[in-house]
Amino acid sequence: MIDALANSPLLTLFLVVATGAVLGAIPFGRMRFGAAGALFTGLALSAIAPQLGDGMQIVQTLGLALFVYTVGISAGATFFATLNKQLPLLGAATVATVIAALATILLGHALGIERDLGLGLFTGALTAAPALDAASRLTGTAGPSVGYSFGYPIGVIVGIVLVSMVVGRAWPGRGDTPALAGTSLVSTTVLVHRTVNLRDVPQWYQQRVRFSYLRRDGTVRVIVPGEDLLAGDEVVAVGMPEAVEEVVAELGERSTRHVAHDRSLVEFTRMTVSNPDLASRSIAELNLPVRFGAVVTRVRRGDLELLARDDLILEPGDRIAVVVDRAELDAVHRFLGDSDRQVSELDVLSLGLGLMLGVGLGMVTVPMPGGSAFSLGPAAGPLIVGMALGALRRTGPIVWSLPGGANTTVRQLGLLLFLAALGLTAGPEVAAVLASPMAWRAALLSVVVSALSCVVLLLAARWVLDLSAARSAGAVAGFLGQPAVLDAANSRKADERIETAYATLFAFAMVVKILLVPVIWNVQG
Repeated sequence: MIDALANSPLLTLFLVVATGAVLGAIPFGRMRFGAAGALFTGLALSAIAPQLGDGMQIVQTLGLALFVYTVGISAGATFFATLNKQLPLLGAATVATVIAALATILLGHALGIERDLGLGLFTGALTAAPALDAASRLTGTAGPSVGYSFGYPIGVIVGIVLVSMVVGRAWPGRGDTPALAGTSLVSTTVLVHRTVNLRDVPQWYQQRVRFSYLRRDGTVRVIVPGEDLLAGDEVVAVGMPEAVEEVVAELGERSTRHVAHDRSLVEFTRMTVSNPDLASRSIAELNLPVRFGAVVTRVRRGDLELLARDDLILEPGDRIAVVVDRAELDAVHRFLGDSDRQVSELDVLSLGLGLMLGVGLGMVTVPMPGGSAFSLGPAAGPLIVGMALGALRRTGPIVWSLPGGANTTVRQLGLLLFLAALGLTAGPEVAAVLASPMAWRAALLSVVVSALSCVVLLLAARWVLDLSAARSAGAVAGFLGQPAVLDAANSRKADERIETAYATLFAFAMVVKILLVPVIWNVQG
């Protein structure tokens, strides 16, 4: 069996992925390992047969690059739009990393752990591969690699356990923005009691509600943005429940009938945005009221239902709810594209160029004081580029945004390849440390460094920054820079704030860890 696996790296890789999926689905109390199961089955298999890890480094790098790039594309726009608000979280992550460095220095000295091994345990417990590269060049020994391989799975387990305990909790989160996931819009018909222009309705002017149908003198039609509402009109308002209730009180009273049920002249339909020329355009830029006399009320993006604000930027694969005169229905279909097949296909040029730029950035070497240098590597490089391109959304004819379904598929594939290949390459080193008298001391240091820094970050997020549990869990995943921890959080709760926090801290925390590597080495010396 081992010989067959050694002769077929692909068979080995897919065996680890399949068995890892089984392990990841097994509940351990309230926790499941999820995609991280591939890491642990890979570690076990390569510990038995070290030769199975030969040639897996390229698979590991490919999987990691795919994963972090797609995360960056998804979260980039939100990150840069809210960067000023994220500065306190970046500060909390810096404090947590410094505390991890201090714990490494003090506990490593107390336990008698060699400097190079302790430095590797620091990078492994915080799952910082680029920091490992800096440590290896700094020490010139194999100690950092051994320590990293031993501490890495411990850091993964600690991260998964903590986010699994935290992500589902109902913290107040008064310093956080509300989650879009799980919210639901409502549609209500309002009987108007007084003449008023739409621009004088504060909820409409503030983009908190959308109006769609208008019934006047027994005839139902699409409302014209900015027109006057007359006493006796019936108008359909769409928005969050509290905003719709405010509109009812502002304009008159709730009608006994729902005008949207009248489809004699006006049609309500959902269409897929697949026309590449419309990607990264705002709802206002579509100009549907002028082009077709149509109004967009809602946008379905993955599991999120969003109100169609004028400034909402469309992404490939968005499903938009359109209210339109029947005579213009076919024209709107042609304009939007409305092709599920088209949006399920990857733009290979966009993906290839983005990954090329990301990997290229990761290869750039930055000099540091003292003659050392570091590079961002295949993790932070593609993430930073992905976030930048995600914020740009498009450059001329190239649309950087990926359809939601395609993004999720590529991300999951990258995660599984990365974790399976990592387990297959790290197993022998982990087994060697486990078999030595140093095992319990290395394990203790790894647990303390990982748990202490993550708990400090969680406490700061909860009690100092007053963030939601979802954003706090995403912050831990980003602080560790660990895809498996992010997957553990996402598998338990659908909340866009998890990925935003992950993208916020991933690259930043990685750079802080790299900068602390020579500090730890020199202080221990």
